Amino acid sequence: MSKYKLLFFGLLIDAMGMLTSSWVLPIIGDFADIVWAPLTAWLMTRFYKGNAGKIAGVATFIEEIIPGLDIIPSFTLMWLYTYVIKSSELSNVIDIEEEP
Repeated sequence: MSKYKLLFFGLLIDAMGMLTSSWVLPIIGDFADIVWAPLTAWLMTRFYKGNAGKIAGVATFIEEIIPGLDIIPSFTLMWLYTYVIKSSELSNVIDIEEEP
């Protein structure tokens, strides 16, 4: 999948995740997170391979399952980490190692 398709789907998933928040759908949103949290964690591990995807999957699950944290755009942040931060000169400055 191209990096821009990945960004589009990430933005879409983040927007849908915000809809399950208790602010948009009181009470229903919290119950929707019971299904949404594991689904997004699984999607994160499919979109981003390796240890980074696994760690992001766990972080996404926690972010989605805890009420009030749905506003965090975890897929967008992971895309930024993968395609902007990790591939930039900044990664050389702070010595981020690539996975083999």
